[in-house]
Amino acid sequence: MTVTDDPHSDNAVFLRGRLAAEPLTRELPSGDEILTFRLTVDRPPGDEARSRVDSIDCATVVARARRSVERAQPGDVLEVTGALHRRFWRSSAGLGSRYEVMVSSARSARRRRSDA
Repeated sequence: MTVTDDPHSDNAVFLRGRLAAEPLTRELPSGDEILTFRLTVDRPPGDEARSRVDSIDCATVVARARRSVERAQPGDVLEVTGALHRRFWRSSAGLGSRYEVMVSSARSARRRRSDA
């Protein structure tokens, strides 16, 4: 039995947070484009940590999700769904890894208020 066959195993992520900065697009060796961005999300009430927010790395290759994120401005609230992935790479410092949300859908939940 694999983990995906296990009814007690699930990798589903839903985030609602503010777009932290302009998203970045880069081309992969395969020729596909990947959009990377960060969402700033509030921590749940009662969390005793100093920081009241977390910055979550997100990425998507899904064209519709990319368009939604590309239209957003920093400070806009986005809702994204996807799955948690762990990326590995080698560098001169050794093996590195990072978790990110691979986004399958994204939508703008609220535009940042303009100061005009």
